[in-house]
Amino acid sequence: MPAATAFDEMYGIGSAYGRASDVDVSLAYRSIQAWIDQSPPAVMAARRRQAELFFRRIGITFAVYGDPDATERLIPFDIVPRILARSEWNILEQGLKQRVAALNAFLADVYGPRDILRAGILPEELVLHNPGYCLHMAGRKPPGGIWTHIAGIDLVRTGPDEFYVLEDNARTPSGVSYMLENREVMLKLVPELFNSLKVAPVETYPEALLETLASVSPRKARGGNAPVCVLLTPGSHNSAFYEHSFLADKLGIELVEGSDLFVRDDIVYMRTTEGPERVDVIYRRLDDAFIDPLVFNPASMLGVPGLMAAYGAGNVTLANAVGTGVADDKAIYSYMPEIIRFYTGEEPLLNNVPTWRCREPEALGYVLDHLAELVVKEVDGSGGYGMLIGPHAPAATLAAFAAKLKAQPDKFIAQPTLALSTCPTATDAGIAARHVDLRPFVLTGTNGVHIVPGGLTRVAMTPGSLVVNSSQGGGTKDTWVVDD
Repeated sequence: MPAATAFDEMYGIGSAYGRASDVDVSLAYRSIQAWIDQSPPAVMAARRRQAELFFRRIGITFAVYGDPDATERLIPFDIVPRILARSEWNILEQGLKQRVAALNAFLADVYGPRDILRAGILPEELVLHNPGYCLHMAGRKPPGGIWTHIAGIDLVRTGPDEFYVLEDNARTPSGVSYMLENREVMLKLVPELFNSLKVAPVETYPEALLETLASVSPRKARGGNAPVCVLLTPGSHNSAFYEHSFLADKLGIELVEGSDLFVRDDIVYMRTTEGPERVDVIYRRLDDAFIDPLVFNPASMLGVPGLMAAYGAGNVTLANAVGTGVADDKAIYSYMPEIIRFYTGEEPLLNNVPTWRCREPEALGYVLDHLAELVVKEVDGSGGYGMLIGPHAPAATLAAFAAKLKAQPDKFIAQPTLALSTCPTATDAGIAARHVDLRPFVLTGTNGVHIVPGGLTRVAMTPGSLVVNSSQGGGTKDTWVVDD
């Protein structure tokens, strides 16, 4: 979809970059426009090179699966910040809190009394036969009663007051390290902008995350010692390993692999040079299937034998809880308005993108008839893989996808091709419009809900592209929440 047809967060709709005098720049972006006007192209180019040098020194890389030229690369970073007014953020914050509360209530229910299924709000087979549903967790309650301690909710914007939730990430959301590093680099590159704008801080996230994890420690709940938290990683070959090591360092906790932990008498211990140390909370960045070979995949060398027994005994907290992946399913997502109403008694503050569930014959017929106009996604897909963007797809790809839909309609949902908002972005040719989304991070513990103002803005670096995923070549921006 051409950028000119989308809402631009600085200029509005249908405006041309480079002609600021001809357009009404939004109030939130006026300081940014002035900064752009006062920065010659050579200065912008130098700042972009300096930003790349910072990131190269830090060592931030991301694996690009299927790229024959490089297994890892730097994620492109744009030096023009994305701006949200405080009044806009306040609305988003309330909607995010409502949504994550409903997600936690939904997970507690489907692994507990299943009231929502008995009420007929969702089809039973959609939940209980879902690949993300963990039967082992049925009837269990995680320590503190919280299922998703760290949630990443992807938002898109289509107009001045139009925000939509694109998808929910309730299992192991990633990207927060880039949010933090982006801010650190911007503070070095453009301190003068921070002096002219009151930008809400994001640097408090590690402290808030550690407090959230500590709040759900089983030992703390029983009046025990200060909780020991660790971050469990699959290892250095994982595409997000940089983030794992970064967060462990920022939180001041140990980064561990499965071999660093063991279970004795249903208690988890960490091997240290001074002997075993009891572990209370595991921030796990490891998928359910690999977390305990005695319960899930017996061939897994990544997990900890006996971990689920310790978890079931209430002696350790896993963040996020095992089984939260069912809430990431895109077919479940399509029922989120009904889920929010069922558990909160309120209307959703943040709307879903209209969604056709291809498992329903009438919806499938519509999708097949309008395939060239729609975006089609796998219900359990992520990272932009397995997705069709109809308006950009050649006839052969459309035909192949139609065959997939007919063969396994329950594997897909479809949505309209939204005109994602654009933001000013520094490119080789100058400042240009590029499509963006936003992933705020919502922390939930027994100490309450915490959201740092902003989040990770992902940007499609290719002109006209709607694909912002880092794994598909997208980049990132710093996100600033500023006073109105």
